[in-house]
Amino acid sequence: GTLNGQTIKNMEDMEAVLEIKTENVTYTIPASQVNIDAVSAQFGEQIKLKDIAVSVKISEPAADTTKIVEVTADKNSYQIMVKPIEFEITCSRGDKTVEVSKFNAYVERLIEIPEGIDPSKITTGIILNADGTFSHVPTVITIIDGKYYAKINSLTNSVYSVIYSPKTFKDVEKHWANELVNDMASRLVVSGVGEDKFEPDRDITRAEFAAIAVRALGLMRPGTGKDVFNDVSEDAWYYDAVAIAYEYDLIAGYGNGQFGPMDKITREQAMTMIARAMKITGLEAGMIDSGVNKALVGFTDANSAADYAKEGIAACVKTEIVSGRSKTTLAPKDNITRAEVAVIVRRLLQQSGLI
Repeated sequence: GTLNGQTIKNMEDMEAVLEIKTENVTYTIPASQVNIDAVSAQFGEQIKLKDIAVSVKISEPAADTTKIVEVTADKNSYQIMVKPIEFEITCSRGDKTVEVSKFNAYVERLIEIPEGIDPSKITTGIILNADGTFSHVPTVITIIDGKYYAKINSLTNSVYSVIYSPKTFKDVEKHWANELVNDMASRLVVSGVGEDKFEPDRDITRAEFAAIAVRALGLMRPGTGKDVFNDVSEDAWYYDAVAIAYEYDLIAGYGNGQFGPMDKITREQAMTMIARAMKITGLEAGMIDSGVNKALVGFTDANSAADYAKEGIAACVKTEIVSGRSKTTLAPKDNITRAEVAVIVRRLLQQSGLI
């Protein structure tokens, strides 16, 4: 579908939504997400919005792109359940084209599950990265008029598909978080530590937490990292994840150019980051001082939390993403385990309606 920039601007002013439908795919994008004013600025000269052609495209990717998807799936033993689909928004005038590929709120894509495919055999939607790898994008299977669809929410455009990638870890078989950890691993959000092990009760580092949060939100894009902290080097496995977490305001570091990637993360630090992630997912807890105190009533150790963390902790408790170490304790200064992190990021996505 092609519209002009002025139409997009009018739709934005009315808070209207643009919906592009094919036989088996629906792409729903709020007009404001095109951000036509920012696009217009990129053309440089003073031009009229009506002279900018805005093209929204749903298509089959090029043959070589489809091949990359197949090779990556084979290499990782993923099963592709739906043919790859490319989503693209371009704005053009004359011989200049500006691509709109990043949004500041989730944009929804509905992809029909073909007949004969078992909907329960879909573990996640994926986006194809520039380096040929897959990243998780928040996906929920839904039924509309008797047909099954994968509802994918993402903050970027690219090539998408849905896969079956079941994962289990031997060392969580009898663990309280068994099903939840395996679900997050099947969605490519958490990964093991080799030999079918997850080490659920090991404390997690700040770098590991940043990586899991970024993957859970569907933001992981290898090769897009930038130098942000003095103690995060370009050859570190978490370089991209930390830079993306900083870009999306999930982390701030220690304020002296340091992130402390190998430091163990405390529960209050983790809850602060999760509360920031809520702003991205749209799960607003709406905390004011009285609301903070109200949410923390009943926890005997609430006052031991750092002042900066109290609002984030209260938001996590109010939205039931975190329930405390026990009915009466939050343990804000304790370290958080790998299993606990898998569970809270899953609850964040669930409470936000993204999985």
